[in-house]
Amino acid sequence: MHGDLRIRDAVDDDAAVVAAIYNVHVRDTIVTFELDEVDADEMMRRMAQVRGLGLPWLVLEERGVVIGYAYGGQWKARAAYARTVESSIYLADAACGRGLGKGLYAELIARLRACGIHVVIGGVSLPNAASIALHEGLGFEAIGAFREVGWKLGRWIDVGYWQLRLEDAAVA
Repeated sequence: MHGDLRIRDAVDDDAAVVAAIYNVHVRDTIVTFELDEVDADEMMRRMAQVRGLGLPWLVLEERGVVIGYAYGGQWKARAAYARTVESSIYLADAACGRGLGKGLYAELIARLRACGIHVVIGGVSLPNAASIALHEGLGFEAIGAFREVGWKLGRWIDVGYWQLRLEDAAVA
């Protein structure tokens, strides 16, 4: 990242701006299936839950202002899934289309690898060409889709899944 941009670990004080970025997507897009906006306290709880699992929650700053975030969250609760995570990335409108997500997501992947994560799964509400390009540009492979699994903004929405293996298949 260049001089005006910085990626860092999220802190509790970021919860309000992270919630504000997320809530735009809750209200206006299909990229999340959440229907009700979340407040800063709820976002802080979610951030603490991810960090409590030893997983990264990162924010992207431009000139000291948080303009995006990414994290790796629990894929499923069963113990055998412990080294598999689902990744999420959200950018403020002003950050979209500038290529900033790739650097943030690449840093998330590097941090997940350092945590010993084996597989990262990215879910993409379809259609979403930008998210597909982001995932595939970082080496994720398409693994399938669920048809009409979400109802939002007056229509049925499909969800595609992409996966990235971070280490050799041999048990570490």
